[in-house]
Amino acid sequence: MKELTSITKLTNSFSKLPGVGVKSAERMAYAVLGMCDEDVAEFTDAMIKVKENIHKCPICGVYTEDETCDICSDETRDHSLICVVSDPKDVLAMEKMNSFNGVYHVLGGVIAISKGKGADSLSIDALIDRVKSGGVKEIILATSSTLDGETTAMFVAKLLEGLDVTVTRLGYGLPMGASLDYADSLTLAKAFEGRKKI
Repeated sequence: MKELTSITKLTNSFSKLPGVGVKSAERMAYAVLGMCDEDVAEFTDAMIKVKENIHKCPICGVYTEDETCDICSDETRDHSLICVVSDPKDVLAMEKMNSFNGVYHVLGGVIAISKGKGADSLSIDALIDRVKSGGVKEIILATSSTLDGETTAMFVAKLLEGLDVTVTRLGYGLPMGASLDYADSLTLAKAFEGRKKI
């Protein structure tokens, strides 16, 4: 049977999405074929609007449809407390806690030498400028606990040395309900480092 070029192109497009394999992408492509014209137009329009209307906040790097994001614009938040994260989606996870009232700074990734991503590709200079402009009391480094995340946190902390700001790191360790015998040595080490007085 002759290959359907349009389906192949759509399948290839869907497979560019994270976590979507070739089979899933093919199912999605055929699902689009089965949609009515109005649904396809709505789907296409939604993708175009996302690219047209959403941009990074010029202050922190969080995605927004406004000139600046609602977090940076909120005067009730503590602007002296900046939580540094790798990606805009990390902010969504932090905001779900409903317990952090500071602001954010998105680096735009982590230092990953093996993938050719160095510090110059991150928005570290913008963070330093925010600190130097005054009013910032604490920087919380909230990159992931992977090797690249730890490297990035250490690098940023080193650059902030000498500036009048406290630099802290999120505590990592055992998740709730975890058994010690299933924890790896790095997790246990982080749990010991992050221990608190009770």
